[in-house]
Amino acid sequence: MHSSVPLAAGAVAPRARWRGDWLAPAAVAVVLAFAPLVLETYYQELVMKIVIYAIFALSLELLAGTTGLVSLGHAAFFGIGAYATALAAPQYEAGSPLLLLGLSMLAAAAYALLVGALSLRTREVYFIMVTLAFAQMAYFVFHDTPIGGGSDGMYLMMRPVLKAGDTVLADFEQPLHLYFAALGLLVLCYAFLALVLRSRFGHALAGIRINEQRMRAAGFQTYRYKLAAFVLAGALAGVAGFLYVSKNGVVNPELLSWHESGAVLMMIILGGLGSLRGAVIGAAAFVLLKEFYSSEALLGPAIAGRWQLTLGLTMIAFVALLPKGLVGIGRRFSLKRGRP
Repeated sequence: MHSSVPLAAGAVAPRARWRGDWLAPAAVAVVLAFAPLVLETYYQELVMKIVIYAIFALSLELLAGTTGLVSLGHAAFFGIGAYATALAAPQYEAGSPLLLLGLSMLAAAAYALLVGALSLRTREVYFIMVTLAFAQMAYFVFHDTPIGGGSDGMYLMMRPVLKAGDTVLADFEQPLHLYFAALGLLVLCYAFLALVLRSRFGHALAGIRINEQRMRAAGFQTYRYKLAAFVLAGALAGVAGFLYVSKNGVVNPELLSWHESGAVLMMIILGGLGSLRGAVIGAAAFVLLKEFYSSEALLGPAIAGRWQLTLGLTMIAFVALLPKGLVGIGRRFSLKRGRP
């Protein structure tokens, strides 16, 4: 005979926790999978842009939201992943997306290992400045040398094609093929990070964010944990870089600039730090707001030409009114309805 044990106040039943963590993201993924049936080409391109930046935001969420490592140089891994794809791609034939994706992740992870090994020996504002310095170094390497075409960047002459023998499984020249590849990678990255956060490694990272000194006293080698998270975040940013150049067919040094690092940091703040869903929601909101404020058809040339100002004011308003980000709105409604 099994005795039932009541849940403590505030505890979440496993089934309820599963629904909260997986049901809503799975529903969104299903909707996006059927979206091309009703969306025009422009809106498909917009959704694909959101998906790419959502992966980029998820990679930084692992650092800033989970581990408490605020980086202003995360765009370096995004750009290096994109450049690695363009440099490794054959010039006169389509490359393998699996090979190019692996190389982009490897290149981004390798630079993340170098940056993390040195920058993680500093803390707080010094860590932020060191990561920014490394990103600017990478930026000027591609901007001022002929490695990646200088300030003009370089083109991906032929987009990747996935084959099994003579059978073409996915041709990234076809927008729908690239759309579903990007969506699939977003689902994989989200699911992977969700599993990581539930693992012992993920709990250790959360502990480091809350009280690193106590974690060291408990016997955890926090430097190694942070370095592993840094490298993993860099590799995931490389995934976004691979998709970016596969979609646009061009890469330039601006992808490594501090503007991109600041933009992705604003995404996770807008969505809500400490939440994978918040990173995805923040990326979507940021891209849509930027698209809206820069639209001359909707706002006219006077306002659209100053979209940075209006977007900045909007970000200030969001931070002031929603300190927990957009994901906090859903949590607030759940609490009002009596959900844990």
